[in-house]
Amino acid sequence: MEGSSHLLLMAVVQEQDLDAATQALQRIGASSTYLSSAGGFLGRRNATLLVGLPADKIQDSLKALREACKQRIEYMSLPLEGSPMPMPAPVPVTVGGATVFALPVERFEQI
Repeated sequence: MEGSSHLLLMAVVQEQDLDAATQALQRIGASSTYLSSAGGFLGRRNATLLVGLPADKIQDSLKALREACKQRIEYMSLPLEGSPMPMPAPVPVTVGGATVFALPVERFEQI
């Protein structure tokens, strides 16, 4: 289908937010496909959602993802610098939320 204004959203969410995110998108009529992925910093399992939608639904989709994917504080153990023994010290890290990319779609076809 050419000439219509569509977007491809790529949303990276934590695996624990996947069900809430896909259900929130379904409620607004946006279907999604997900790919398993992993974060580089914490090495946690994530999901990358691929969502094709008309450009006028972008705000609804962002609102749905914002409500479904909450940020939270978790503690990660890091070794103390200069310590003779590797004693881990818990460090607060903000995780969660969603990282969303919106890409214009030149053409798509449903076959």
